[in-house]
Amino acid sequence: MGGDHAPKAILDGCIDALPYLSETDSLVLIGPRNEIEAALIEKGIDDNRLEIEHATEAIPMGASPTVAVRQYKDSTIVKMAKLGSKKAEIRCDAVISAGNTGACVAAGQMHMKRLRGVHRPGIAVTFPSFHGPVILCDAGANPEPRATHLWQYAIMADIYARRVLGEESPRVALLNIGSEEGKGSGLAKGTADLLRRTPGINYIGFIEGRDIFAGAADVIVTDGFVGNTVLKMIEGFAKSIFQAIAQEIYEHDPSMAAQFEPIVKQIYKKNDYHEYGGAPLLGVNGVMMIAHGNSEARTIKSAIRNTLEYVRGHVNDEIVERLGQLTEIEQGEPAS
Repeated sequence: MGGDHAPKAILDGCIDALPYLSETDSLVLIGPRNEIEAALIEKGIDDNRLEIEHATEAIPMGASPTVAVRQYKDSTIVKMAKLGSKKAEIRCDAVISAGNTGACVAAGQMHMKRLRGVHRPGIAVTFPSFHGPVILCDAGANPEPRATHLWQYAIMADIYARRVLGEESPRVALLNIGSEEGKGSGLAKGTADLLRRTPGINYIGFIEGRDIFAGAADVIVTDGFVGNTVLKMIEGFAKSIFQAIAQEIYEHDPSMAAQFEPIVKQIYKKNDYHEYGGAPLLGVNGVMMIAHGNSEARTIKSAIRNTLEYVRGHVNDEIVERLGQLTEIEQGEPAS
């Protein structure tokens, strides 16, 4: 029931993703049973890999996250997080939502808890660039982090980039107001010091905002406040620039619009966040994928595909193992 186009877009995406599943996999649809069953009947879908978990409530997009999670106990997001918990009797290996992001984070931390050794979960968003996909972490879960939090985001996002996106040696960078080592806040400098002392990670230093699309790094680490602001700016700018190009072509020569339309559509597809589906909440004790509130069917389909890769790639197992090996570096965190 989450997202601007729910429940139709969510159901359509789940149906379109069925070919990704094996015969022993299942998709659990959480929401009003009657409404879901009616929609499946209308679409002529009868697949025993689709199960329904009844829920009577949906958390509004504008609701206060923590309050909503406690208030809407029979909501789809709360039930989802409980199904993704290690304590659930019948447990889901992964959960996906396009609903209230803050509520997803709150429910994930409350019911799924954190992986051993993780201080604060972070949202790792993958977005397209001319030079390939870029991971940004954190994109909104932790607006006031400590240096150890950002350090852990770098490690977790590095593992995600290798295990899911297939990057052999992801270049990891910290977003800063300048690329010089002497610039930035105490938080940035403290995190940089931790990363410089971390073996097995390809840390390349600070980058500026203008470097994000220049192919300078594969993983970019920042706090949740800056990360979410950057993400929303990127989305708005991408939409604006495509509209500007289309308008300029039409005003220059309306007959050219039809000629350029296939090219513009192809460029848009290559730079479309829908292709990457959801963003994992790295660090929770389970797998939670948070999709965009504007998710379409293809977004959900992509999110399910990426979630399968995450689970099959045993990302969480490596996160726990890796953080356990690096406790001495963490304990030497400088004041920030």
